Parts: sequence; structure tokens; C-alpha cells
Amino acid sequence: MSIPAELKYSKEHEWVKIEGDTATIGITAFAQGELGDIIYVDIDCIGDTIAKDDIFGTVEAVKTVSDLYLPISGEVLEFNEALKDKPELVNSDPYGEGWMIKIKLTNADEVTSLLDAAGYQALVG
Repeated sequence: MSIPAELKYSKEHEWVKIEGDTATIGITAFAQGELGDIIYVDIDCIGDTIAKDDIFGTVEAVKTVSDLYLPISGEVLEFNEALKDKPELVNSDPYGEGWMIKIKLTNADEVTSLLDAAGYQALVG
């Protein structure tokens, strides 16, 4: 299972890529593997400022619907529009084309609460 070293991770299985005051967020390879085939991604919060650990959307797989939790506070700037027509990108490329949202950080100090790759590896075994 792939766990890119340059990313940060939440205990709820979201990954975060920090670039300046912007963060790109998606779900991990572990999470998409546990969910199975993803058939729909529902995110309708563009422009909203959301607090750390609040729900920012849902992902629907064949067997279940799962909430998505924001790992750090921020204003939602962008949704990956490609997921509307191809939600399976989350399965095939969770750290690349399957990203979900981009946010503007509102509390950069929260990044320190995230796991590094080794910490996430220890969490998922």
C-alpha cells in the first residue's frame, strides 16, 4: 500500500498536501481500499469555512456511504470536478487525480496535529 512521505495524514484516513497557505485533501489508499468501488463523491461546500474534524462531504461506494472529515480548518476553494464524471479516480489514483478539495488554511498550526507517513503506517498496520 502506498503512503507518500511528502503528505500528512489524519486518523480518519484523509491525506493533506500543503503548498503555502493552500492544502489539497483526499482520502488515502487504505480508505479507498476499505470502501471498495467508489460510485459517487458528494461535496457541496465551495466557499464555506469549515472547522477541523467537521464533515465536508460524503463518498459513496457500492456497499456504504462514508462521511469525509476535514483534517485541518479552512475555506473550501475548489472541488475536483473530474470526480463528478469519474468518481473511480479516487480508487485508481487516490493521491493524484483522485484528490477531492483544495482549501485555504485558516489555522496553519493544526498541521502539527497530523500524522507523518510513518505515523500513518503505524496506524493502519
